[in-house]
Amino acid sequence: MTSILCLVDGEHYLPVTKSAIVSINDIEDFEVIGMVFIGGTEKLKTDNPQAYSEVMGFPVYFGEDENEIPYDLICKMIKKYSPDIVMDLSDEPVLDYSKRFKIACNVLSLGCIYEGPDFKFEPPTFDDILEKPSLKILGTGKRIGKTAVSTYTSRLIAKNQYNPCVVAMGRGGPEVPEIVHGDEFEITPEFLMEQSEKGVHAASDHWEDALMSRVLTIGCRRCGGGMSGEVFMTNMLEGAKIANKQDKDFLIFEGSGAAIPPIKTDKNIVLVGANQDIINITNFFGPYRIGLGDLIILTMCEGPLTPQVKIDEIIEFIHGIKPEVEIIPTVFRPKPLKSIKGKKVLFATTAPNAVKDKLVEYLEGVYECEIIGTTPYLSNRPLLKKDIGKYINDVDCMLTELKAAAVDVATKEAINAGLEVVYCDNIPIVIKGDYPNLDDAILNLVDSAISDFNDN
Repeated sequence: MTSILCLVDGEHYLPVTKSAIVSINDIEDFEVIGMVFIGGTEKLKTDNPQAYSEVMGFPVYFGEDENEIPYDLICKMIKKYSPDIVMDLSDEPVLDYSKRFKIACNVLSLGCIYEGPDFKFEPPTFDDILEKPSLKILGTGKRIGKTAVSTYTSRLIAKNQYNPCVVAMGRGGPEVPEIVHGDEFEITPEFLMEQSEKGVHAASDHWEDALMSRVLTIGCRRCGGGMSGEVFMTNMLEGAKIANKQDKDFLIFEGSGAAIPPIKTDKNIVLVGANQDIINITNFFGPYRIGLGDLIILTMCEGPLTPQVKIDEIIEFIHGIKPEVEIIPTVFRPKPLKSIKGKKVLFATTAPNAVKDKLVEYLEGVYECEIIGTTPYLSNRPLLKKDIGKYINDVDCMLTELKAAAVDVATKEAINAGLEVVYCDNIPIVIKGDYPNLDDAILNLVDSAISDFNDN
């Protein structure tokens, strides 16, 4: 039997609402178990909740203020009745789009379906199959640093003897989950070129994880991403089963874009791109993703991408959802995997032009090189080739992130021109201010994940 909790309002006459309730109960295997009154008084002839319940023939629950949407009451009733579906029988003017998305975030966070006349939102699927402590890294969008944080996290916990394995899914991932022993052999530009020439997407996230962190990684693929993070197709479940069999002690699952790894983990790190439109963080399914976080890392927290006032606004909003969660604002800075001291460098990146000068200043100051040219077009092959052509005769080193066209274009063009190729990681650095220590926060979360796993 499918149990239904209905949301009703006072903008419909009671007999009309009752007819809708009866029609739901007439559906085979559907049963209305209760109703939450969410506002509106135009056609409400009684303020007596008991009278409303008597007319409807089901328990009807009222919030304290008829002019406010009782979000907390809806959650309370979901916890009380454990319905399969929350059915929305309301409409404008009681609910607008923003209020409906807020209800959706609350409903989905409790593992329930939120449905109305022409919409249906379901919580993402999280398969409970892991045999080792774990965490997943997910984000509120694409190009906000999930892989960079994943490599940083796996490298940090490997250094602290946690013996990790990373499972990553990407839109260019392999048909069959692929193990890359980054912990056992050196991944060179020439090796990646060989893989690319075999038809492998050698700049896929799991190759980046293996190269940057020197840990065992398992690459998976996915297609599509729903509004709440569900994917249309992925082989990550098979990847998780492979991870269970590895001689590793801690598992990290890395999301892709705004898609969430479909695996139940002990803890979650959520990345919020502070440079995103604020509405995509505070509205739609941004709050749902944030609500999954046991640690929140803000990325892109620097001007001109993100002013401090916006960072403060985001932090205040997140604390309104999860008052006790640690929030750490960061910026990314490039870290070459080999020395580029004294080299004339062409730097290929996915970072926007707005921060180019800061990255150039950082590279030249910290690594004592000379940046002759830069290109932000790793994800645009024609423009990348055009930029490389401008500088390739004036440099002796190609410094590139391992993303998008880094292998099949940047590495290939550089090697053919006789240049040295050096890959670079992106390191999250906490901005100035009274914020938690990033390493301590990650290690504490890992310890907590291990504790939760052992308790269960």
